[in-house]
Amino acid sequence: MGKTIIDKIWEKHVVASINDGPDVLYIDKNFVHEVTSPQAFAGLEKRKIKVFRPERTIATADHNVPTKNQHLPIKEEQSRLQVEKLTENCKKFGVNLFGLLHPFQGIVHVIGPELGFTQPGMTIVCGDSHTSTHGAFGAIAFGVGTSEVEEVLATQCLLQTKPKSMKIQIDGKPGKGVTSKDIILYVISKLTTGGGSGYFVEFTGSAIKELSMEARMTICNMGIEMGAKGSLIAPDETTFEYVKNRKFAPKGKKLEKAIEYWKTLKSDDDAVFDKEYFFDAADIEPMITFGTNPGMAIKINEPIPFADKNSDKTSFEKALEYMGFKEGEKLIGKKINYVFIGSCTNGRIEDIRIAAAFIKGKKKADNVRAMVVPGSMQVLKQAKEEGLDKIFTDAGIDFREPGCSACLAMNEDKVPAGEYCVATSNRNFEGRQGPGARTILASPLTAAAVAIKGEITDVREGIS
Repeated sequence: MGKTIIDKIWEKHVVASINDGPDVLYIDKNFVHEVTSPQAFAGLEKRKIKVFRPERTIATADHNVPTKNQHLPIKEEQSRLQVEKLTENCKKFGVNLFGLLHPFQGIVHVIGPELGFTQPGMTIVCGDSHTSTHGAFGAIAFGVGTSEVEEVLATQCLLQTKPKSMKIQIDGKPGKGVTSKDIILYVISKLTTGGGSGYFVEFTGSAIKELSMEARMTICNMGIEMGAKGSLIAPDETTFEYVKNRKFAPKGKKLEKAIEYWKTLKSDDDAVFDKEYFFDAADIEPMITFGTNPGMAIKINEPIPFADKNSDKTSFEKALEYMGFKEGEKLIGKKINYVFIGSCTNGRIEDIRIAAAFIKGKKKADNVRAMVVPGSMQVLKQAKEEGLDKIFTDAGIDFREPGCSACLAMNEDKVPAGEYCVATSNRNFEGRQGPGARTILASPLTAAAVAIKGEITDVREGIS
């Protein structure tokens, strides 16, 4: 019987197996940020343990950082303390830090790939659930808890039970106005936020293979939103071309040898998955969410479904009450005052370009407060070189400095209570963008259209 790509990478990294227990899994790359690392470093200090292999850990500040005036001290005390503590810990333990104002600073799941740290065949962890992003390169990547961050810092290994395997195959050609964000929101709406629980997912099929690397990262980033341990896409020529010439990627003969190995990282034709799903890309349209989890998503012209079609009627009704929506209601034409384009899901240069291409030459609606937040200093630099920042500012849209920003309320970029925000981020939980804020998830293309029109709109009406 053949092996899945998940089997191949996992088995290569097993240091030892415990009888009737988990595997000791070697971790190739460990990313840390200011939120989940302080307790881990404190644990090492308490036990007088050094970071075992500091060269395999990369740190950056992203969650708590302001996206304006980053050269000034951080105003929020808790945020400032966390960023300062990360700086102190990295210096103390010899960990490479890309802190504020560093040319490589940015959201942890944006800088790893763009700098070439993320490579096929790796095992990658971070104290952050959206570590699954790195799986787009054909890597086993997943989020871990603070105690596990400490475990990896101390040993470069983790005790892990191998998850079950799932294949999600999407074939065909997506329609007009459909992006990778719409594809993954569609899949989650079909499988629910618990559909991937206990599984590691491989996304495959002709529709996936046609995606750019940045679009693949969006797919894998949100694989976690259906409850999966992680998700990945087998590497191919698109992957290899992306990795080439990255700052910290292999060069010359080392790269050639690496690519030889990377080409073996695909599921065998006779590999057996524990579960399989098949979708037709032609069925997918621009998507938006209407509730308080990413699985509560609909095609943009569809009405909100009725509670009696849902297994958990109480939580469904509670979500609609929080959002101020009704069963059977269509959201087209709903007035929106806030738009956020950014995050580890859609804060890459390709996302910025997509939004800028739609907005170019237009003005935002008077009622809208919109911000575009690059995912890293490298994205910021590239956007400015291409004149994308001017497109946004000319339209009356705020173009900011890198950070997680309004994806979550851990910094200054919060959405006021009761207001709706169309966001390109990954979660729409209650209060995710601020106490009482109401989040509607969408693609950068749809978010750009909302910013211009001031209401939820079908982006296909604005593109040829």
